[in-house]
Amino acid sequence: MTDRREKLRRQLKHEGLDALLVTSFTNVTYLTGFTGDDSYLLLGRGGDLLISDQRYTTQLEQECPGLELAIRGPGTKMLEFAASVLERAKPRRLGIEADSMTVGLRNALAEALPTIELAPTSGWVEELRVIKDKDEIERTRRACDLARRAFEVVRAKLVPEMTEQQVANEIEYQARQFGAKGVSFETIVAVGPRAALPHARPTARRIADSPFTLIDWGVNEGLYMSDLTRVLATAKISPKLRKLYGVVLKAQLAGIEAIRPGATCEQVDRAARSIIEQAGYGRHFGHGLGHGIGLEIHEAPRLAQGQERPLKPGMIVTVEPGIYFPEWGGIRIEDDVLVTRSGHEVLTSVPKEIDECLVG
Repeated sequence: MTDRREKLRRQLKHEGLDALLVTSFTNVTYLTGFTGDDSYLLLGRGGDLLISDQRYTTQLEQECPGLELAIRGPGTKMLEFAASVLERAKPRRLGIEADSMTVGLRNALAEALPTIELAPTSGWVEELRVIKDKDEIERTRRACDLARRAFEVVRAKLVPEMTEQQVANEIEYQARQFGAKGVSFETIVAVGPRAALPHARPTARRIADSPFTLIDWGVNEGLYMSDLTRVLATAKISPKLRKLYGVVLKAQLAGIEAIRPGATCEQVDRAARSIIEQAGYGRHFGHGLGHGIGLEIHEAPRLAQGQERPLKPGMIVTVEPGIYFPEWGGIRIEDDVLVTRSGHEVLTSVPKEIDECLVG
């Protein structure tokens, strides 16, 4: 955590700022290791101060040993307390996180601290989070493995009478049984035609209502996330399903193969998208190929058209092409991929060949 804060300190100096007020709780976690919320980090050129409250005193001592704390008592509002801390610190130019701080909070701070210049910053911490260190990679591996284990149990228990919601509930239950904090997002279980909705929410529709079901799930291992999608065939695989699935799988494998240091996000997207376009289904693939994952389920970088950022070792991205037909359904296949020094490593290991996806 200290190394991360030192990188920001160098940026402060370069930008001519005296301090940075980190108000995104996720960014506070990344920079300090504190896993609670309702806390800010004041990162200055000469040191750091974590602004929190009495509920977290013991947790802070355990998770952030050695970090200076400013603890507000009951009856004191966070804005008032943070303003008093800043008034004592007396930064002349204070960086604020424009991407997460509300206009209301910014205006209130400006009114309370008229002698301090509030300088908006954008993406400073998020840019550090793009490249994962060894610990972050290992935690993501665990999140991927927990997702695999939960899915395997649910797949083995799948029966035609189960509803989309029951499948989603069971995935979360099994993930927690294996030691996860929970799921990364509301699990998507979409039977048949509902699979044409990329963000379908589970309903009372039964698995038996269609010969295939799309499941998009992920696990939060405690801090870091995984994100996978598979299509399960619950009856005889029709020629149309086999054909479309084959196109999507070919596109996904091409996208994964294109991942390496120096390749741009757009080039990776193009490698997969061109397969779908050449098969005649380009207009049925209406979203980007993938996104970064980490402390949040959607982070930089984005694998999409117009994204010219080059990939670097330590980035972790999803690769999830899809083809969607209203009234019929959709096919999406998704894995989590680490950019390595020599190329890439697929962190997820759930089988995805069409005949391996047949249940029953």
